[in-house]
Amino acid sequence: MDDAPVSAQDLLRWSETLSAIARTGLGFTQSLYEKERFEEILKVAADIRVAAGHELEAEVLVEEWLRGVGDGVAGYVTPKVAVGAVVGNDKGEILLVQRADSGVWLYPTGWADVGYSASEVAVKEVSEETGIQCEPERLIAVLDGLRLGFTRVPLYSLVFQCRMVSGSLVAHPLETADVGWFAEDRLPSPLAGADRWAGHAFAALKGERVDVLFDLPRQPTWRGGQ
Repeated sequence: MDDAPVSAQDLLRWSETLSAIARTGLGFTQSLYEKERFEEILKVAADIRVAAGHELEAEVLVEEWLRGVGDGVAGYVTPKVAVGAVVGNDKGEILLVQRADSGVWLYPTGWADVGYSASEVAVKEVSEETGIQCEPERLIAVLDGLRLGFTRVPLYSLVFQCRMVSGSLVAHPLETADVGWFAEDRLPSPLAGADRWAGHAFAALKGERVDVLFDLPRQPTWRGGQ
C-alpha cells in the first residue's frame, strides 16, 4: 500500500479525471437520473479542485464545466494537445522562455493549431515566442503535462528537438516575460519538470541517440506524480 501523503498535484489530477468522466457521461446519456448523478460527481470534483488551490469557487467551477459539455462524440472529454520545441545553438545551449502568466521557465510550447502539422506548430511557437527560426529534427518526448506539473489543464505535450537556423532573441510581448539561451549547468529557476526532461533534452542536443521519452504507467495509477 502506498502511504505517501496526498499532494496538491494528486488532488488536481483526481479532480480533472472525475470532471472528465462526468462531462463525458453528460455528453452521451439521455437519462435524467444519470445526468443528476454526473452533476453530483462534478460537484465533488470541484470541491477537490478547490482543495488543491484553485482560485474559483466550487459552484462557479461546476457552471464552467457544464457550459463545455457537448453531445455524443463531441462531448467526449480528452486531454488537449500541446507542442514543444527543444532548440539548441552552436554552443550547446538550450532555448528557454519565461511564461508571462506564471513566471515559470520552460522550452517554447503552445497549443496545437488546426491546419498545422505538429512539427509546423513547433516552428511557429519558437518563432512567435522567441524570434528564433528553427528546423525540427526529431520527436524526442510525449509527456503528460498534468503529471509533470507543466500545467493545470490536462494535456499531452509532443516535444521536438530543433536546430536554430537564424534569428535573434525577441520575447513575445504578451506570452513571455523573458527568453534566453542556457547551458546545462546554468539553468534558470523555477524550471518546470526539469528533473524529468532536461537531461534527455541535452543528450539529444549533443547528438546522442535517444529514444522518445514518455511517462511510464504508475503503480498504482492514482497515487504518486512520477
